[in-house]
Amino acid sequence: MKYLIIITIHLYWFLIPKSKRKKCIFRKSCSTYVYEKTSINGFSMGIKAFRFRYKNCRHGFEIFKNPIDDSIQVILPNGQIIGELEIAKRLIKLK
Repeated sequence: MKYLIIITIHLYWFLIPKSKRKKCIFRKSCSTYVYEKTSINGFSMGIKAFRFRYKNCRHGFEIFKNPIDDSIQVILPNGQIIGELEIAKRLIKLK
């Protein structure tokens, strides 16, 4: 079953040029993240990774500068906070 996800992602990469893909708020693109999770950990982890990214890589996030250490962070729609190393570089430049 994991090969179904992997083949679907390969088709996505092949058929949709990078310029036409939605921009991810994470540094590692959603398709790459799901591909890696599926390849390493199998189908069920791939589905969990897809659900997490689908729910959190869209509108509803908030970028802020942490007043304690001046780092840029993002609050995801599920309330989780991610740091600069996980945030897309294009969003860090906005702050």
